Amino acid sequence: MKARLVLPEETPAGPVSVVGDFNHWNLHAHPLAARGDGTRAATVALPANSTHAFRYLAAGDYWFNDEMAGHHDGTSSHLHT
Repeated sequence: MKARLVLPEETPAGPVSVVGDFNHWNLHAHPLAARGDGTRAATVALPANSTHAFRYLAAGDYWFNDEMAGHHDGTSSHLHT
């Protein structure tokens, strides 16, 4: 299954990557790319019927969670497929 993670194009400003257990918390594996509709996104392949922890990493070592994610554990956002 593929999941698309989407943020506004300039919020926060600068480059942003999605980092999670699905990419072994690799800071460079899934940078968000502009989509031409005022958003930017990254698509990740995930197994069906699984739950994954992730966060976003923006310029200046700014880590943040996805407010639209189905679950938060205080540290990370979680996505269930």
